[in-house]
Amino acid sequence: MKPGTVVAESEVAVNEPRVVTTTDLETRLTDQDHLSVRAWLRLLSCTVKIETEIRSRLRGQFDITLPRFDLMAQLERHPKGLPMGELSRRMMVTSGNITGIADQLVKENCVLRVVDKNDRRSCSLKLTPKGLASFKKMAAVHEKWVDELLQGLNVEEKQLLIHLLSKVKESVI
Repeated sequence: MKPGTVVAESEVAVNEPRVVTTTDLETRLTDQDHLSVRAWLRLLSCTVKIETEIRSRLRGQFDITLPRFDLMAQLERHPKGLPMGELSRRMMVTSGNITGIADQLVKENCVLRVVDKNDRRSCSLKLTPKGLASFKKMAAVHEKWVDELLQGLNVEEKQLLIHLLSKVKESVI
């Protein structure tokens, strides 16, 4: 087997492994590598490939970044708004990142800053009607993209994947 190739378990034929050339995080693996490392890099590879495609499609079709879309998704689930700190925790980014994203969305009249009556240093973000309408249009298309990207799995396989990833998540926390 050549360096930089991966034997995909699902593609192994009896006594005749199929060599798959990859250009992602798995290129450094061989079938002798530790199984947990192989599983982790496969998971990471899939995540990066899907995220890259979604980013590209959001930019191309809606001229929006994934972080801006994600912030709008959080706000859509909370019509009364969310404090900046809570958004930061939910999106796992710094409050400075949230501020930068919010600034752009406020300029576009998609998000409104609401100052806390009890603490004028604190504010929440809330979708405007324009922002909500824009997000709903993008979200419907986004959902179709995700379905398309995961079309290689049937319903039962998707349910199994969710179950297995839940077990991984529980073991990491």
